[in-house]
Amino acid sequence: MAMSNDEIYSPNRTRSRPPFGGAQARGKVIDQDGREIPEAGLHPQFEGFRFDFGTSSANPFGNLTREQRLARLDALAKLLDVAFILPGTNIRYGIDGIIGLIPVIGDLITTAISLWLVREARALGAPWHITARMLANVAVDGVVGMVPLAGDAFDVMFRANVRNVRMLKRWMDKQPRQ
Repeated sequence: MAMSNDEIYSPNRTRSRPPFGGAQARGKVIDQDGREIPEAGLHPQFEGFRFDFGTSSANPFGNLTREQRLARLDALAKLLDVAFILPGTNIRYGIDGIIGLIPVIGDLITTAISLWLVREARALGAPWHITARMLANVAVDGVVGMVPLAGDAFDVMFRANVRNVRMLKRWMDKQPRQ
């Protein structure tokens, strides 16, 4: 069923439909070979599909214990600050030092990851004075890290994330076990 040129060029009220939602298919649905697809067979793979973030198997960050969350923070801090050794030396560096080599954007990315560590510490119950010191470490690391080359060397030596996790561990060790 071909459309005439008049139907193509002139707007037709019967053809217009709302821009989003409410649009219904008006004809047969055909595949690329020209065969008709029945309506029931259009989306069978999505029949019982739904997202369920309430269970720990669906949400990897959901139901972790304090020790598991602290271990995750420790692993991330080590990856950021001391994961690799400079060959022939004893200097350790992490992906913070590598990503920080990208001017401005790299330092913003690593600062955002460091701020996530501080947020997780706050979620673990760290008091304001611990989080304030952690934020100060992140601020110093972020601001000085913006300086080309010298800031990257400072990032490698200062290790703000490892400092912050160590500070959080010391505070948590003083807290009574629950």
